Amino acid sequence: MNQVRRWQRILILSLLLLSVLAPIVFVFNRFKSITSIDRGEFIEELSDIRYKTNDLRFTAIEQDVEDLKEPKRILQDQEFNSLVSSNSSDKSNDTMQSNEGGDKTTLLSEIAGGNDHKIKEEQPVVPQQTTVSSDAKEKLSARDIQLSHEKEFKRPLAKSEKNTKVQLERATDERVKEIRDKIIQARAYLNLALPGNNSQIVKELRVRTKELERAVGDVTKDKYLPKSSVNRLKAMEVSLYKVSRVFHNCPALANKLHAMTYKTEEQARAQKKQAAYLMQLAARTTPKGLHCLSMRLTTEYFTLDHEKRQLFPQDYDNPDLYHYVVFSDNVLACAVVVNSTISSSKEQGKIVFHVVTDSLNYPAISMWFLLNPSGRASIQILNIDEMNVLPLDHAQLLMKQNSSDPRIISSLNHARFYLPDIFPGLNKIILFDHDVVVQRDISSLWSLDMKGKVVGAVETCLEGEPSFCSMDTFINFSDPWISQKFDPKACTWAFGMNLFDLKEWRRQDLTSVYLKYFDQGVIKRRLWKSGSLPIGWLTFFAQTFPLEKRWNVVGLGHQSGVKANDIEQAAVIHYDGIMKPWLDIGIDKYKRYWNMHVPYHHPYLQRCNIHD
Repeated sequence: MNQVRRWQRILILSLLLLSVLAPIVFVFNRFKSITSIDRGEFIEELSDIRYKTNDLRFTAIEQDVEDLKEPKRILQDQEFNSLVSSNSSDKSNDTMQSNEGGDKTTLLSEIAGGNDHKIKEEQPVVPQQTTVSSDAKEKLSARDIQLSHEKEFKRPLAKSEKNTKVQLERATDERVKEIRDKIIQARAYLNLALPGNNSQIVKELRVRTKELERAVGDVTKDKYLPKSSVNRLKAMEVSLYKVSRVFHNCPALANKLHAMTYKTEEQARAQKKQAAYLMQLAARTTPKGLHCLSMRLTTEYFTLDHEKRQLFPQDYDNPDLYHYVVFSDNVLACAVVVNSTISSSKEQGKIVFHVVTDSLNYPAISMWFLLNPSGRASIQILNIDEMNVLPLDHAQLLMKQNSSDPRIISSLNHARFYLPDIFPGLNKIILFDHDVVVQRDISSLWSLDMKGKVVGAVETCLEGEPSFCSMDTFINFSDPWISQKFDPKACTWAFGMNLFDLKEWRRQDLTSVYLKYFDQGVIKRRLWKSGSLPIGWLTFFAQTFPLEKRWNVVGLGHQSGVKANDIEQAAVIHYDGIMKPWLDIGIDKYKRYWNMHVPYHHPYLQRCNIHD
């Protein structure tokens, strides 16, 4: 009796176990069969429409079915069928061959909401749709076969084949743009829907939009897109096709797209203005590392005895030596100019470098060169505030330029027009801006015959060059006082690396000419933009001797299109513009030419966290 009960219990437990496992096995097999086709994404998308539709959609579908004979409707159905065909082409070959005809009939029946009568009405058009989809399939299959052969055997490519390959690679970079266009199109449709519209098609479009936005993110190139983006893009195309059958009001959609375009353009303008303001603000702000360096050097300078604060006296006024001058309030920039000039020179013993700064930065710059002697070259540090060469009201005159940029209203910016008074014992001098790097020996400039001209400079009047700049860019030639004296088509030139004949300058008394023009153009009326460049063009008008381009390659502070070959062959490169190499906004690919002359191993730079 106990034996019979035991077997009964075993039988009951077996039946219970079978009832639990059987549904699990069935669901697993069903899931496997669905995912083997194409992960069930498009079947789910197309089957959802069978259950939730509205009268408006049925009306649109019935109207499309009645007008299938029209060329426009046939093209739309062909396009949709090609999308379905391209979706099914991702399946395995066996599945695609066995299910081709059945899948098309099933998809069309699902779009029609399972209405058999509508399927019968569409029968005459199905052969034409099948022909279009088969052509698309043949093209896709041929392309897949070609790609597979290219992977298996890579033969040498002819020139025409290489050009074709390059074009294909360029074409693949359009995937990101296509995805973003689809997102914009989907948003336009969603904006057309009523706020409380929660129909199935609207929900589906929102889901597809979020999926594509997550897939593309901030990506700008196709190679960084995730693999799932292809399937998501196809899903979005099917959803857009379905929603286009519902929202077929083209004028309303066009108006919405125009409104979205206008809003985007306004946002772009605002962002551009904000970016320009922030760039200007960053250019005027001293980086924390440079401020730290200046403070440490200043503190160290005042701890020295008065006797140790002076550099070793040299023959600073010998006209037979090579004299260079830089006006700057930046310690590190001065160091780069001096280091690069001395290291590139073949006759370092003949170099005399004059660094002119203001009272605030004089201790820091002096301390730097006390700690870092220049070898055989001589260095003189001058304080412009302690010199009696500038007019007493010079600072007040500069303030009348009404510029918010402190660099323009700085006395160092206009002190270059007083070079004959600052260095009365010299005949020639080369002026450097503090944002230059010297890469070649420039001693041959000292034997240059300037033919009676005052300033030697590289011209910037060649159109098409990154350095191109015309006179009327900064000067107001509509004023009769300007138009009578100067030619707007006259060739311009660049400040930054200039050879000055001080004897000829004194003979023509060009400093008085500068003061006269400054009084006319700044104090009495505004004739040019703020800064020393436009007034320099006027002061030295017809007094410029052109130098070869290689002597001073400009544009590294505002142009990203300067040729690498021109930079490598240049004697001097100039980071003119607001994107200086010591700022975070500097152009990265040009920074290395400046960084190679910065002593990043110096203890003061390491303590102030100044690094490459």
